[in-house]
This record gives sequence, structure tokens and C-alpha cells, in this order.
Amino acid sequence: MMLATGATWGICAAATAGIIARPFRWPEMVWAVSGAALLLLLGLLPVPLALVAVGKGMDVYLFLIGMMLLSETARQNGLFDWVAAAAVRHAGGSKPRLFLLVYAAGIVTTTFLSNDATAVVLTPAVYVAARRARAEPLPLLFACALIANAASFVLPISNPANLVLYGGTMPPLGQWFKSFALPSVASIVVTFLALRWVERSRIAGTCATGDSPDAGTATLSPGGKAVLAGIVATAAILLVASARDVELGLPTAVAGIATTLVVCALTRRSVVAVARDVSWSVLPLVAGLFVLVEALDHTGVIGRIADTLRTMSADPVQAAAVAGSTLAFGSNLINNLPAGLIASTAVVQAHPPRIVVDALLIGVDLGPNLSITGSLATILWLQAIRREGEDVGFWQFLRIGIVTMIPALIAALGTRLLIG
Repeated sequence: MMLATGATWGICAAATAGIIARPFRWPEMVWAVSGAALLLLLGLLPVPLALVAVGKGMDVYLFLIGMMLLSETARQNGLFDWVAAAAVRHAGGSKPRLFLLVYAAGIVTTTFLSNDATAVVLTPAVYVAARRARAEPLPLLFACALIANAASFVLPISNPANLVLYGGTMPPLGQWFKSFALPSVASIVVTFLALRWVERSRIAGTCATGDSPDAGTATLSPGGKAVLAGIVATAAILLVASARDVELGLPTAVAGIATTLVVCALTRRSVVAVARDVSWSVLPLVAGLFVLVEALDHTGVIGRIADTLRTMSADPVQAAAVAGSTLAFGSNLINNLPAGLIASTAVVQAHPPRIVVDALLIGVDLGPNLSITGSLATILWLQAIRREGEDVGFWQFLRIGIVTMIPALIAALGTRLLIG
């Protein structure tokens, strides 16, 4: 038994290391799926349990399908170019102002469409804006990556991990704002100030203006307008679904597919061409992560976590601080989506006070800003910038994450604990 447990932990650790380091430059998906397959081949996880684990991610798969289709349809119809042109015009030749505009756009996108949408939909537009403004792209791209997590507990729909953690017991919107309004503000503001300080040299000075030939066009094509309408409609649908405590995957997938079909019919483009350019590899990556977590659960580790959480909850404030911080850093080891699933299962078993659950949510949402493997949104962001010819290594992101995530986590958790 001990040998099987050790082997399971070793395989999960090796798969996680592969996702982080990407040996041979192989995609993250290869390592997650290989780890899951090895667990099955060695009999460390029964096949029925693996199928159950894959099934747990169904809502996430559907959510991603919808968002990725929206993103690719938007790209092919010039919506990103139009957004970029608007950002460059309003920046008025100021790099700091362009940085602020990008960060503000990230807040809005994350709040109403989710952190994954910021990674998939906004990031390409920001890259185009940087290119048109003749500005260094990485500070603006880092703004997308960090705000995607820093603003992801403004609303329940701002991060799929929120729905995973709370499951079928999502707090009413009034209670949500009472718990997370001020911590969200603290998270957003501290992250902005820290990132702006770190990148101060690269965002200083001037850039191209809206009058520049490189600033892009202010005209949005009919196809682009249709995509924009589809994105706005998707945001509205998600808000309604969240208010009714409905899982977001199916509504997002339906909205994304419908928008793609309508726009392709309107512009006489091929649906196949859109689907061909979508980064589908993220779906087996997520499925592999869910299988790895199921394998860890099979070793009994979640039961031990629940026991620890139950014992700590004798002092709710201390338990909230420790649990939230631990999950924040732990999310970077196995990704925050499966980490949220582990925490959710432990919460169901331990029944801790609400303040502890709230602290866990802040940790699972904000903690991933430490590393590129912390959240699915960051992995999607990484894929998006690689597509544009940029890349960020693990240590490069970690240097930014240490300076930005840790003070933001202290500020957000501290604010929540002060609220009581």
C-alpha cells in the first residue's frame, strides 16, 4: 500500500514537473496525459475512477470550448485589431496610460466573462495593441495574466474555480459582495501597483498615437460587430446563469458555437477554418489534471486534509489565514482547478466556517499569480502569447509573481479577515 501511494505521488509530481519545465519543448498536455496514462497502466488508479475524474471536468471543457471559439472567431474577424486601435488612440502616446487601459480592460473582461476569457480573448488584442503602439509587449501581457487572477473573485462567474470550490452551495450575490467586494479591490489595486513598479522602466515614455499609420483602423467590420455582440450576449448569459446557480459550461459552449455559426454565415467564412485554429490541446490537459487529482484522492490524502481543516477550524480566523495561504501556494504545484476540486471535497467533509471557505477561495483564485502553472487561465495566456511569437519561462514569471502575488494575497486575505 505504501509503495503504491509513493508511486502515485511520484508520478503526479513528475507530471507536474513536466508541465512546468516542458522538457524537449513538448506541450503541457503531453505531460499531464502521460502521467494519467501511466497511473492507469500501472494499476494505481482503476479505470472507472479515471473516467469519473474526466467526467468531473465536463463543465470546464464546455466552458473552454465556448470561449476558445469566441476568441478565434473574434481574431479572424478583426475584433482584436479594432480593440487594439481603440486602446492606442485613447493612450494618446503615453505608455503608462496604455498600461492602465490594458489593466482596466482586464478587470472588466475578467469580472464579466471570467479569467479564462481574459487569457483567451483579451491577450491577443493586447499583443496587437502593443505592436501598433510600438511598445514593449511583455509588461502589457503580464498585466493580462495577473489581472486574470487578481480580479477573479469580483463575481462568482469571474473564475470557474469559484463554482468548483462552492459547488452547489454558491452564496447569494449579496453575501458574495459582503465577503469579496473589499478583498477584490485590495487584490486588484495591490497587484496593479506592484506590477507597475516592477515594470516601471519598460512602461515609461511615449508610444505611437492614434494618428500613427500603425495605430490601426477605427472601423469594425460587420463580422467583428457580430462577434462583439456575441461576446456581450455571452456575458449577460453568464450573469443570469450565475444568479440562478446554473453551471456555466453549457451556456458558454452554446453561446460560443452559436456566435461562430452566425458570424461564419454572415461573412461566408468556413467554420472548419475557425475550428482548425483553436488550441484544442488544452482540453486533454485539463482532463489529465483531473485524473491526477483523482489519483491523489485515491491515496486518502483529501481525507487527511479534511481532518486537518476540521481541527484548525476551532480558531476560524487562524484557520482561514493558514488554509487560504496554503492553498494559494499549493495551487501552483498542481494547478488551481484541481486544487479547488481537492479543497471543495475537503470542505464538504470538514464543514468549516464560512470565513475559512472564503479564504480558500481567495487563495485558489489569487495564489496562481505566482507561477505559470498556477491556473488554467495562465496556461491559456501562455499559449496565446506563444502563438504571437512571445514566450515566458517559469523563472521569468516567478520573479514577477513573487513581487506581485504575495503582497496582493496578504492584502486580500487580511481585508477578508478584518471584515469578519
